[in-house]
Amino acid sequence: MAASAATATAAAVGAGEVISVHTLEQWTMQIEEANAAKKLVVVDFTASWCGPCRIMAPVFADLAKKFPNAVFLKVDVDELKPIAEQFSVEAMPTFLFIKEGDVKDRVVGAIKEELTTKVGLHAAAQ
Repeated sequence: MAASAATATAAAVGAGEVISVHTLEQWTMQIEEANAAKKLVVVDFTASWCGPCRIMAPVFADLAKKFPNAVFLKVDVDELKPIAEQFSVEAMPTFLFIKEGDVKDRVVGAIKEELTTKVGLHAAAQ
């Protein structure tokens, strides 16, 4: 029974949790997998020195649990500058909503209500 539980867990890696992305290769892999599965990707562009980002981290984690069919990624802008630049991220936190490679929406700032509403809206549209 433990083996089947481990298999089920492996099949749902990342489901219900926030995945921290630390390399360009990880980013590419996560985006390609989500695109192939036609899943919504919600990206939290954050920074270790950003106070509002720390306030939003538990909110983002709760949303990942509530919407396990979406992929929730966390990107440190200082660690992965090219990705932040690619998406014109200029303030933290910035949350992007990506579906099949296209940016569908964004929330700039620690605005819990707007983030929660938009995750619900875009996740329902899957």
